[in-house]
Amino acid sequence: MTKTHDSDVAFIKALAELLRENDLSELEVSREYGEDDALNVRVARQMTAAPQAAPAQVSVPSAPSAPQTPTPPQPPAAREDPAQDPGAVTSPMVGTAYLASEPGASSFVQVGDSVEEGQTLLIVEAMKTMNQIPSPRAGKVKRILVEDGAAVEYGAPLVILG
Repeated sequence: MTKTHDSDVAFIKALAELLRENDLSELEVSREYGEDDALNVRVARQMTAAPQAAPAQVSVPSAPSAPQTPTPPQPPAAREDPAQDPGAVTSPMVGTAYLASEPGASSFVQVGDSVEEGQTLLIVEAMKTMNQIPSPRAGKVKRILVEDGAAVEYGAPLVILG
């Protein structure tokens, strides 16, 4: 049986404010008051993606005497969604990402490091609990997509493995 507590409304409002301040799309929390008395809250908001402008194609005529050399294809731009990368390691929860075990310590991994399956890539703190994020497979760290101390949400890409 769930009872209504006076602090529940203020708590839910505070969660909604956290969503807005940290630009999160969803937050889920459970509160235990005692035996058979709990509060389970899921606060979500719909995020709209800003439309991306397509790059403009500009043609510049060259002088007739200049030799024509084909331009090499450009690498994929940063506009691609890193979460769609097959090597993306995503956050299993909402929290704060830390790249090292404590302030001043060296990072768990750096770009270019080879990692083994199960090796800790970083930590996500959620509700005062430090959760190690293990590598799902062996590989090489191609990109680290979060900064130390950054807020992350569920499903956000953290690291790209190659």
